[in-house]
Parts: sequence; C-alpha cells; structure tokens
Amino acid sequence: MLSRPPAPAGNPPGVGPQIVLAVLCGGYAVGAAFGWGSPEVAAIMGDFGLSFAAFLAAFSCGLYARKRRTRFRPAWMLFAASSGMAGLGNGVWGWYEVIQGTTVPSPCLADFCFLLFAPPAIVGLLVLAKRPVTRAGWVCLGLDSWLIAGSLVTLSWSLALAHTAHFQGRSVAQSALSLAYPLLDIVLVSMVLALHFRRSSVHRSAINTAVAALALTVLCDALFSSPLLREHYRSGQILDAGWFAGSMLLAYAPWVARRAGEECPEEDVKPARRVPPHGSRPIAGSLAALTPYLAAAVCTLGILTNVLDGRRIDRVVLFTGCTVVLALVVRQGIMLLDNITLTQELAQKENHFRSLVQGSSDVIMIAAPTGVLRYVSPAAAGVYGRDAEELVGSELASLIHPEDLGRVVHEVRRFLAAAPEDEPTTRIECRFRAGEQRSGGDGWLNVESTVNRHHGGLIFNSRDVTERVRLQAQLQHNASHDALTDLPNRALFTERVTQAVTGRRASDHDTAVLYIDLDGFKQVNDTIGHQAGDELLVQAARRLGDSVRSGDIAARLGGDEFAALITGDGTRDRAAREFRIHEIADRLRIKLSEPYRIDGRDVRVAASIGVAFADPGVSPAGLLRNADLAMYRAKQAGKGRVELYAPQMQSEVAHRAELATKLRTALHDGAFTLLHQPVVELAGGRVTAVAAHARWRSAQGILFTPAEFLRVGDRGRFTDDGERAAELDRWQLEAAVEQAAVRHRAGYPVPVAVRLSARRLLDHALSPKGVESLLTRHGLPSRALVLELSDSDSRIPLDDLERRLVALRRLGVRIALDGFGSGYAAISALRRLPVDVLRLDRGLVDGVVESARLHKITAGLLRIAGDLGMQSVADGVDLPEQVLALRSMGCTHGMGMAFSGPLDEHRLRRSLTHAHYPVPDLPGQSRAVVLTGSGLPVRHGGPAGPDSLMHPPLRSNSETSVPPT
Repeated sequence: MLSRPPAPAGNPPGVGPQIVLAVLCGGYAVGAAFGWGSPEVAAIMGDFGLSFAAFLAAFSCGLYARKRRTRFRPAWMLFAASSGMAGLGNGVWGWYEVIQGTTVPSPCLADFCFLLFAPPAIVGLLVLAKRPVTRAGWVCLGLDSWLIAGSLVTLSWSLALAHTAHFQGRSVAQSALSLAYPLLDIVLVSMVLALHFRRSSVHRSAINTAVAALALTVLCDALFSSPLLREHYRSGQILDAGWFAGSMLLAYAPWVARRAGEECPEEDVKPARRVPPHGSRPIAGSLAALTPYLAAAVCTLGILTNVLDGRRIDRVVLFTGCTVVLALVVRQGIMLLDNITLTQELAQKENHFRSLVQGSSDVIMIAAPTGVLRYVSPAAAGVYGRDAEELVGSELASLIHPEDLGRVVHEVRRFLAAAPEDEPTTRIECRFRAGEQRSGGDGWLNVESTVNRHHGGLIFNSRDVTERVRLQAQLQHNASHDALTDLPNRALFTERVTQAVTGRRASDHDTAVLYIDLDGFKQVNDTIGHQAGDELLVQAARRLGDSVRSGDIAARLGGDEFAALITGDGTRDRAAREFRIHEIADRLRIKLSEPYRIDGRDVRVAASIGVAFADPGVSPAGLLRNADLAMYRAKQAGKGRVELYAPQMQSEVAHRAELATKLRTALHDGAFTLLHQPVVELAGGRVTAVAAHARWRSAQGILFTPAEFLRVGDRGRFTDDGERAAELDRWQLEAAVEQAAVRHRAGYPVPVAVRLSARRLLDHALSPKGVESLLTRHGLPSRALVLELSDSDSRIPLDDLERRLVALRRLGVRIALDGFGSGYAAISALRRLPVDVLRLDRGLVDGVVESARLHKITAGLLRIAGDLGMQSVADGVDLPEQVLALRSMGCTHGMGMAFSGPLDEHRLRRSLTHAHYPVPDLPGQSRAVVLTGSGLPVRHGGPAGPDSLMHPPLRSNSETSVPPT
C-alpha cells in the first residue's frame, strides 16, 4: 500500500569509462593468454605493464583524495601508497628481468615493496569500515578479524604453508618471505570479509569497487604463493591479468561515487531509509551474525584435514585453533552481555512507551489494513465512554458518523497513496460513536485524530474536541447574531440580502427589505431606564420573529432599528406585489405598536417602516439604503406608518447632501456673517438688547438665512448634517460673544441674545464650564449673554435640560423661552424650566389687532409672564398698531420691522449711539419722526391718527441688503 521512495536526483553513472575499463582488462587478458607474441613483449607487459597499472591506481586515488574533502580521504591516500608500493615492486622486478636480463634474486627490493603493499591496504580498509560506537564493538571487530584470519591460517597451513615452512634448501629469509606473502594475504582477506559486513552506507559503490579490486589482488597473490604455480611462473602470463585488472579497478573505484551522484560528504548526505517489507530480515545482517561460526567451521575443517591425512596435528594448527576457539568464546560472552544489556534497555523502553501510551489522555488506536482495530489504549474509557476491550476487533467504519465516513475514507486513501517522506502524517476530524456516559444526548463526539502509517495499517492518535467545536459554533453564532435579542445582526442580514439579490430567480422581483424603527424608544430609556428599554427590544424582537414567515429573515441592525427580508413569490404585477408587501409591513407595524408589559406597566411605542423592492439593477447596499430612506420618510410624515420607497426620495437626499456640502463649504470659507436685531422697550423705545442672527452671503452679495441648511440637520437622529448644524450654532454663539465683547469695550454695553435649540443646549460644548470659558476668553460679563431656548423637543428629557439651565443661570447667564404660546410643550417648559424672559410667538403677534379671541389669549399669556416676574418680548412686531396693542396688554419689549430689521455692525453701532427708537403715541398725541432707514412708519403731515401712518414696504426676513463698504 505504500509507494517506494523516488529515485535520487542526478545523472546515472556513465557507461563510457566502464567500457574502456573492460576493453583494457580484456585486451590484457587476451594478450597474456596468447603469450603477447614473444617472450620479450610478455616480460615487458608482465613487469612494466603491471607497474604502469599500479602507478595509475596510485595517481587516481591520490588525485581524488586531494580534490575531495571527505572523511574517507585517508583511506584513498593509503590505497594510493599501497598501489605505489606495488608499482615500485613491479618496476624493480622489470629492471632485473627486462633491463638487466637476469633472474630476479630472492629476497630483493621488489619483495619488500610487495610486502609493503598489504599494510596500507589493511589500514585503508579499516578507515572504510563502519566505526563501532562502543568499546565492545571495537573488540568484536578485532575478534571477528582474528576469527577469519585464524581459520584461514589453520586451513592454509594444513594444505600448503606447512610444506613451505619446512622446505629444504632455503634460507631463513627466503622461508620467512615465503610465509609473509600468504599471511599478509590472509590478513587482507580477513579485512575484506569483515568490511563486507561492516561497510559504511556512504559511497557504497566506491567502497564495493575498491574491495573487489583488493579481493582480486589477494586472489592472485594466493595463487602465486602456491609452490606449484610459483615454480613455473613467468612474467606476462595469465596470472598477471588478475593483478592488472585489480589495479585498474582500484584506479576507477574513487570516481564511481562521483559518476553515480554520491560525491557529497557523509555529513551532508542523509540517505532515505528504505522500509523493509513486513516479516523480512536483511541478508547482510544474517551473514554478519554467522561469520564467527563460519570461521570456526573453517578452522575445524583444517584440523580434520590433518587427522584424515593421518598426520600429526601441527603445533601451529593446534595453537591457532585454540586461539580461534578462545576468541569465539570471548566474542560470544561479549555478545551475551550485550544482548542482556539490550534486552534490559528494550524492556525499559517498552515499559516507558507502555506507560506513555496507557497514561496518555489521547486515545491511541492501531487499525489493520482491513480497518479492524487491533489495539485501543485505556484512555478510550475516559474519552469515548467505552472500554478499550469493547472497541478492539470493531471495524473503524462502524464507529464513524455516516455523514463523515465518505470524507474520512477519501482522506485515508489519499494519505496512503502519498509518499511517506512527503507526507508522514495527516489530520482527520470527524464524529465518533461514544458510550452512554459520554453521549451528550446524541451519541456522537467530535474527535480530532493524527494519523500515521504502521505496517500497512494506520495509527490513530485521537482526542475529544467536542467542547472546542461547540465553542467555535457558539463564537460563529455570536459573531453573526445580536447579543441582546439573538436575531441576526447587520453583517449576517447584509449577507442574506446579498444572497437574495444576486442569487434570486428572475421571477423574484417582489423580494423586499423592510426597515423598521421604534418611535419613542429613547423616551422609554429616559423615563423608566435602559434595562426596561432592553426588555422592550427583546419583546419587540420576539414579536418580529414570530410575525415573519418561515422563509423570511428578521434582524436587529442596532439600537431600536430592525429589518426584515421578505422573499418573493414570483408576482410580476407591480400593484399586487406592493399591496402584498404593504399588507405584511402594516401587520408588523400593528404588532410592534401594541403595548409592551414591562415591570408591571404598559409601555407604548410606535413603529415606522420603510419598504424597498429588489428591482433589477439594485445592489444589496442600494436596497438597504432605499429601505432606510423610506423609513425616514415615514418618520417625517408623522411616524407610526409604512412608506414605500420612491425614486424621488433619492433625489431629495442628493439635494440635502448638496445643501450640506454648501453649508460645510460656507463654514470652512467663512461665508457666514452675523447680523443683530435690536430689542426695544415698548414704553420708551430704548434699546435693551440685540438678538444675533446668522446669515449666509451668496455669490451675488445677498444675505440669506440658513434655514434651508439647518433643515437637513435634525431629522430624528443625529446625522453628519446635524453635526454641521451644531457647528454653525457653535460658530454663531462664539461670534456673538466676541462681537458683544468688542461692543462692550467700545462703550455699548447691551446684552446679546443667541437663539439655540434644546438639543444644542445639552451639547458638551455648551456645558457651564464651556460657556464660562468662552465668556472669560473674550472678556464678556455673563449678565450680557441671553440664551434663547428655541423649542422644547419632546424627545429631550426635561430633567437634563433643567439641570443644564440652572447651572447656566448660576453663572449669570439669562435664559429666554422662545416661541411661547405655540403649544402645550411651551407651557410645560414654563412650569419646570428656570426662565427669565418670554418671547411671544409670531403667530400671536400677527393677529393680535384683528382677532379679539387672539387678543384675549395674548393678554392672558402676558399677564402670566407679569405675575411670574418675567420680561416679555414680542417677536415679529412689524406694525405700529401691534406696538400699541401689545403695550396696552403689558408687554414690555418687542422686536420687528416696526423698529428695525437685522443690522450689520456699522448700522447697529449707529443705532446704539442714538439708544432710542420712536414708538407710536396714543391717539391725540404728536408723532415723532423716525430715524432714516429705521424701518418705522414716517409721518407725512395731516391730523394725527392711525390712518395717517404710512408704512414703508416690508422686506423679507430672509433677505437683507448689503451695506456699502
């Protein structure tokens, strides 16, 4: 089931050098077999040819050792020295035979060179061998070498070496030399065999080639040591072909690694570990374990050879055999102790891992390739609520939730098909069947498992993540739902609207969004508290959720704003769809407007609903914006009603945005100016105060009131335009205080009245500390400032407004109530608020002369003001008859075109210099001539009387001519 590792990258070994090597060795063997054509050529090829091959091997190994910095560099240097000795020995041999034409003496320099061939090669093989990591390993390596060498000595001594040692007619040096060759060869063979089973895994091809070269050389040496072959040996014979091939192989050996792509140093190489098939054992490891017993068998064979020949057992054979047996016993003792130590370590590791597995909080399961569980750790009882013995033997597929099984099987197959080194593990999350004590009511747990391979099967390291999954689901729910009402929030509602608009069918043009706002909700928070307001929102959300259809969506967008998405039913008729949606919206309005039972009392709020349809070409954001516009149109039209979106609403919004932009630009560029209208004492005409009015200077030089701009500010909520209107009010107050302070320093100490709404008076900028700081900064006494309350909005809590006005009066600022007499709200404000001045509404002044009923009402209101000790100011006094009527009723002050309109600073100071305006006299009294440009009636002679008063044409309150500069 597991795929093989990919082949290592790199080019395959080249066959060109191998072909050349085979041609050279084969040509030499053919030439040696046929005697090279003549004895002279045979002698040259047998001596100098072997010398050339040996020197070539020495040069090749030395060059590689110089270029390649690996830990095997000393071995190749030793092989170069060994080959150099062989080349020198063959050269000396050729000197005697070819150059001098004499018989090679024995012993001579060539013999010593040949003897020096073996020691460097032996040490080089030790360098190539895998180094033992323990002292016992080094001892076993030495014992294995001796076991091989001793067995070969025993066998060869019994067969041939004993005859060589007792050969008559030879000197001691010749006998020693005859024995030295085979003994060194035996040692070299022992190292070759030991290296075969202990060779390093790095540069394996190069090491195998070098071992083969040395083995071929030792074989030829062994044949040469035989007395029969040595007596008849001549240079250039077939035996030289073996030595030639061994030298050429050794010359080629170091470069095999480079051609095979194995030239990296050992410390940089991490070969992929090949996983053996299940149940197989490495052959090399088995042969290495049998090496001591094979050596003992060879030694026994040597002894049996002497016994079967009827010869007396030689002392050398006896001594060698005893040392071999002793080495075998010692080695077995070491191996026994090593096995005992390994067994103890294995037992400790097994206990350690068993403790880890059994004590782990994760469940560890081993599944066979068939999917049957072979092992389950005891943690299954705590995690799954099922005993491990109960799960063993079960099929894994029967424990996984059917809805997750297909995904798990697909992931397992993909994981098994991948290469182990590319993907050693994978993660799987699924629902797992649990026991009754951990079922949680549904019998399934969310389990996360780390999966590893195990002998063709799988190991599952599993943990219970049910709480984490539940927490993630709860977090996702909280992120998309309102925390108070548990309805979908704005983000989720916008997503559902997007899905409905972009994914709806072509026939679903009657899909609509309902934008809902609770009228009067802020008053609920202000009167009975925010906790009651939250309870009202919860009940409203419950009513809304119960009222919409199952396929529709209700959401809370924030504050007291809700929304509903009503999906269409394919109606194409526009009138029919509008009737259907309007009916649904009206039903929701009625339901939401029913009384709410909170803390034992009935609380009533109304619902304003705006409806917008998902017409073709309308984006989700545009659909929500259209519904919002329709909802505000419903609030402007009287609240508690349903309005359908119409395209002209957007144009109105664009117009208001344009006006807001103009207002913003005018504030930024300083296009606003301040005019002041005198407040005149009706009894004597003295100017007692001035009222500040903001004007906007148009491009043509005409001054207009900012009423149009201010209308876009307060539409039931505090918008960006409302902020701009508040900015205009702050500018008006500061400019009025600054100019009044300048007039005070110039000798005109008249108070200035600034008209502000109740909402503005509650702003943080108009706090008592802020007003005090403003007056102090400009040096204006607090008694010279009058703040006029322009309205008493029902949404503004009177308690907060009363506290703010009381704090302002403590500073010395006077409070005026503007528009008195226009409704019940004014009477309620008069009853609760600290007021110093009452300004009669223009509607009372306009008809006070013509209407007897209005005359009585105005007189009653003025009587109330007098009884309360307040000053009274009549607004809009434009006619002399109004001056006379109001003065007769007890009104103390007035302002209007009967005296003067709003004046710029130059005309105002001129007016304050005279300090008085003429007032109409009673019938029979003389009339005074008014100041030019004052706007008062002018007498043209004739008898005195009302009919003799001529009035100049009145100008609009929204336009004032620009004074000359």
